[in-house]
Amino acid sequence: MSVNHYENFPVGSILLPKRLRRPIHAIYAFARTADDIADEGDANNESRLQGLQNLRDELDLIQQNQSPKSELMHILVREAIVPFKLPLQPFYDLLSAFSQDVVKKRYENFGELVDYARRSANPVGRLMLHLYGETDERSLAQSDGICTALQLINFWQDVAIDWQKDRVYIPQEDLQKFGVSETQIAAGKVDFAFQRLMAHECERAFKMLKAGSPLGRTLKGRVGFELRMIVLGGQTILQKLDACKYDVFTQRPILQTKDWLMMLKKAW
Repeated sequence: MSVNHYENFPVGSILLPKRLRRPIHAIYAFARTADDIADEGDANNESRLQGLQNLRDELDLIQQNQSPKSELMHILVREAIVPFKLPLQPFYDLLSAFSQDVVKKRYENFGELVDYARRSANPVGRLMLHLYGETDERSLAQSDGICTALQLINFWQDVAIDWQKDRVYIPQEDLQKFGVSETQIAAGKVDFAFQRLMAHECERAFKMLKAGSPLGRTLKGRVGFELRMIVLGGQTILQKLDACKYDVFTQRPILQTKDWLMMLKKAW
């Protein structure tokens, strides 16, 4: 599958069992397509929302045991939904989050942000667990913790990028609490107040990631190894944010070759 987006975290890599790669790529293609509808190009909000509604209509057809219209959805049904008996709610949740992205640019508190992650990130983890055959409540909860943490880490490394899209994911009440203004974000000013704010946000993400990390040992074989790599990727990005004193305006932290080698060693 050709992916034209940079990802810090592996998606359906060659580490996974061969039987899982095609369904994972089908799920990723759905999520990537929906995200692009909400985010990419010059379409107006009405067109973006309609594009997402079209995908929602196709999910409705699948739910009614009817054939979807697009090749994207045919592949999703054939490769993932039918053979693995996947629930459709996670796909609806993803579309809900992407639709929210079109119209909501600010978040008042951390609870609102976690609710967004519940629909934008957690569904992917839950779908993965269904593919793996691990759907007990503890595993699902740990997966939610990992996925929410990864979503938050993505926000914190992309503060500058999101600002260019008129999006601020840092909760408004946290900005006020730490004395950081949106004017400061626009100017790319990294002072002690901004560093304290980012350290606070990253610490919350780290705790969530750590709480969910035992799932990497619960899942056996290549699947568990892949998840341990993903968790280590998130932890490494947090370390890089701390090392650069949270100057996300100068350079977005990325995983280098030496980072991947260290992660492989630790995951093994």
